Amino acid sequence: MEKENYTLVTQFFLLGFSDHPEDLQVILFLIFLVIYIMTVVGNLGIILLIKVESHLHTPMYFFLSHLSFIDICYSSSITPKLLMGTASAIKSISLFACAVQMYLFIMFVVTESFLLTAMAYDRYVAICNPLLYTVIMSRNVCIFLVLSSYLWGIICALVHTISAFRLTFCGNVINHFFCDVVPVLILSCSDTQLNKTLLFIFATFVESSTIIIILMSYILIIVCVSRIHSSKGKYKAFSTCASHFTAISVFHVTILLIYCQPNVSHGKNSNRITSVFYTMVIPMLNPLIYSLRNKEVKGAFQKLVRKKHFSINLLNRFSHVLPG
Repeated sequence: MEKENYTLVTQFFLLGFSDHPEDLQVILFLIFLVIYIMTVVGNLGIILLIKVESHLHTPMYFFLSHLSFIDICYSSSITPKLLMGTASAIKSISLFACAVQMYLFIMFVVTESFLLTAMAYDRYVAICNPLLYTVIMSRNVCIFLVLSSYLWGIICALVHTISAFRLTFCGNVINHFFCDVVPVLILSCSDTQLNKTLLFIFATFVESSTIIIILMSYILIIVCVSRIHSSKGKYKAFSTCASHFTAISVFHVTILLIYCQPNVSHGKNSNRITSVFYTMVIPMLNPLIYSLRNKEVKGAFQKLVRKKHFSINLLNRFSHVLPG
């Protein structure tokens, strides 16, 4: 009878940051809300800017627009529920909603990892083969790389989500702020060795394959740039990679700290803080990194603001000359 009761788990309870004082809960809610608003506004701004400015219709910004879309999606799969749980006593999540959250999170994180790799390859081609850039990075190639990134995300998400929710659960209190794989596995009274092995294999494969390609791309870029005699030319070449290298460094370091360890535990506050960083802070930082360190993006934004200002002034002047 006791074993049968374990199979009746229909919802989980996310502890989140409920172990913190109530005053701190209000501060955390405001911080998370500001981060989420900045994430959505910043990434949506990047997408719209790339859409309206024709000179940004290049492979690099095609990838960047998808990166911004992914950042919005995987932050939105977690943050609204966290805000609800922080602001109120409602910390429950249904079994189905938990599975959906896990699936979406894994899909978008893996997709982002491969998309950042595609962007590294794009920078390699742009710097080391500039004359053949438009031929190598054709529209069909760019679409293939993006779709492949999404496909890998879908495959990894399906494997982990299906294998996790076929288990029998002995408890329903998740010591985390979202339905991540390991905190959910801890609640199972089934044998989870296969799940942990799959998590380690997939995480290690995704990280090792993407990091190897990224490192190879940047090594070849460094070799190519070192042959440039002009210091101005070297600076220009490296500046086109600076924002991307910053983004991938921040992203991969946090992922490696959490998932590429055979006996990782998510029960500690330090892991929850690290999870906050890569689930909410990194999606917010990406548009800032690419806008503050990218002259083309800053120039396009300033141009758009001038156009908007000119349109408003023209409209105001026109309204003055209208009768009545």
